[in-house]
Amino acid sequence: MGHGVNQRGVIKMTPEEVDAFIHERRPMTMCTINHDGSIHAVAMWYGFLEDSVAFETKTKAQKVLNLRRDQRITCVFEDGDYYEELRGVELVGRAEIIDDSDRMFALGVDVFERYYGDYTEELRPFVETMLHKRVVVKVNVDRVVSWDHRKLGLPSTRPVG
Repeated sequence: MGHGVNQRGVIKMTPEEVDAFIHERRPMTMCTINHDGSIHAVAMWYGFLEDSVAFETKTKAQKVLNLRRDQRITCVFEDGDYYEELRGVELVGRAEIIDDSDRMFALGVDVFERYYGDYTEELRPFVETMLHKRVVVKVNVDRVVSWDHRKLGLPSTRPVG
């Protein structure tokens, strides 16, 4: 790509590509704002609740304390080891803290299936234990930023051999 070319437009993922990417099995980096204005960033497993990214966490976790004070949340999903392979999605939005047992259980099953395998009713006690003293945080997205450097068509910088 030459000087002056808008690479942002070239590397941006389509909505379908974004959806497929975040539905792959991977952790996300979730960021909230601490009481002193600094960023609290942690790696999280996640699932989907009502077609939105969501995760479960301890009720008294720092991220929950932060979100009760300030709903703003940013989640980043990334992949790639070399510049020409980098791709990712950033979701910027507001968090909804959920303590409704039915909605929590739905997310618990989704997370279980994403990271452990098929859910059966015999596994209900495991999922219920997983959700004990926890809340679910649903991400209501205001803005999506994405990048896929593979679209640049750059030569590989991977070491050979």
